[in-house]
Amino acid sequence: MRTSSDQPMKQSSIETVDEYINSQAAPFKKTLTELRELILSVAPEAKEMISYRVPCFKYHYMLVGIGVNKKFCSLYAMNTALQKELKEDLKGLRISGSTIHFIPGEPLPKNLIKKIVRFKKKQNEERVMKKEKKS
Repeated sequence: MRTSSDQPMKQSSIETVDEYINSQAAPFKKTLTELRELILSVAPEAKEMISYRVPCFKYHYMLVGIGVNKKFCSLYAMNTALQKELKEDLKGLRISGSTIHFIPGEPLPKNLIKKIVRFKKKQNEERVMKKEKKS
């Protein structure tokens, strides 16, 4: 049975990634902290921000986001092309749109998270290059 301390906290006026993570119940907080560290290890130049009331990481354009709901943590990949590219890696995971949902304490494989961040980082770099060529 879940207790109220197992539930994620509501985010009404959260302004920073630290505030968002620290406002969560312990299992969510631990999982989000690990996700954040892993994302920044692959993209240390990414800028952290709150967008659509969840922590997001921007590298030229949006890279990925992380968040929680009542039961799950989420990794927002913000790209449906990613599903096609990493189809085999994503088998068996709970996915809706371009979001991967998982239970805190049952994290996504680290290699998968790294692949996703690298894929998005490369995609964002290519987008910048195309934009610069047009200028």
